[in-house]
Amino acid sequence: MEAITIIDALRRANAKVVVASVEDGVEIAALHGMRIVADVMLDDAAADQSETQLDLIIMTGGMPGAETLGGSEKLVALLKKQAEANRPYGAIGAATAHVLQSHGLLTGRKATTCASMAVLLADASECENRVVVDGNVITSRGPGTAMEYALAVVEKLLGRVEARRLAEDLLFFA
Repeated sequence: MEAITIIDALRRANAKVVVASVEDGVEIAALHGMRIVADVMLDDAAADQSETQLDLIIMTGGMPGAETLGGSEKLVALLKKQAEANRPYGAIGAATAHVLQSHGLLTGRKATTCASMAVLLADASECENRVVVDGNVITSRGPGTAMEYALAVVEKLLGRVEARRLAEDLLFFA
């Protein structure tokens, strides 16, 4: 649910979105029997970006997907490159703990995650917040906060005016 909400919001805001899979194929088995078809494999997306930078990297994930993301060396390398370039990245739900925290991508940053993962964060002081933006790191708690998160991502990437326009179009008033 989180992935679809974020992808849809970004596309409605006219952002170019590339959904990349770290699985064995482009079809991703999500929770509750849902299937998502990625645009490309992560290796292909990374190769396309070898000489340019990504505007944003976002990960969604419940379990075990968050662990799969955290185990992807290619994804972690892209995230570290993103952080070094001071470009936005983030996660929602368990991916915050299993990807960002576990690979040192939250050092010196505030973040939030789902209640069951809060104990895995070095600093869980913001875990009661639904969405946390700290510099270029954008995190959120889970499915119930996906739309707020998507709008925070749109604001970070495209500006407050676009995020407000999108919220109005979606009849979302937080």
